[in-house]
Amino acid sequence: MQETIKIMLVDDHQTMLWGLEQLIRGEAPRMEVIGTARNSEDALSSAQRLAPDLILLDVDLGGSCSVDILPGLLANGVSKVLLLTGSSDQEILDLAIKRGARGILHKKAATADVLKAIEKVHCGELWLDNVSLGRVLGNFMNPVVAPKPDPDAHRRASLTSKERKVIQAVVEGNGALNKVIAERLFISEYTLRNHLTSIYQKLQVANRLELYVYAVKHGLGVEQVSDPSKKSA
Repeated sequence: MQETIKIMLVDDHQTMLWGLEQLIRGEAPRMEVIGTARNSEDALSSAQRLAPDLILLDVDLGGSCSVDILPGLLANGVSKVLLLTGSSDQEILDLAIKRGARGILHKKAATADVLKAIEKVHCGELWLDNVSLGRVLGNFMNPVVAPKPDPDAHRRASLTSKERKVIQAVVEGNGALNKVIAERLFISEYTLRNHLTSIYQKLQVANRLELYVYAVKHGLGVEQVSDPSKKSA
């Protein structure tokens, strides 16, 4: 004998629940409704208690997106989820597939398609239109690789504009004394030393030589530094 598909219905509209229940009961004994729920809390507790073969889940439960509870519904290790939706929001539907839904069924689907989708998903197949299937397979075969974080990016971003000008002056000075660099920046040597101390701490370098190497490597200090010879009278 063919195994009965045990189904749980989750929808916040009583009329929709009733219609789906009548449709599925008309397919007895190959299909059976073993439970219904109208909100997320009841759906989660019922899925854990009943462990249905398939959960027909409305994507919109009282204004909240049921995609968020998909991992909880699948936690029993038995159930498969077929999402029922009237939405065309592809981002939400793609997210549902990524979180474990095995198919997307539009609320306007013909009754024959509803029953066929239930059977296909129960048998381990996906129920997706060609566009959605192509997008899901494309994301699987060509996953977006996040760029590796630059560990020094935060350090460089913490530099002030004045500190960047100091770095530029150090690079352009090419070994010049602090006094010369300070005069070029129109600041005292004491102020320059304070700036350098702050820069060393932020960039984790020990001295001007390491600062020079770091600055050249990372293209720091691109701002133009004022030149005394070009200062207007």
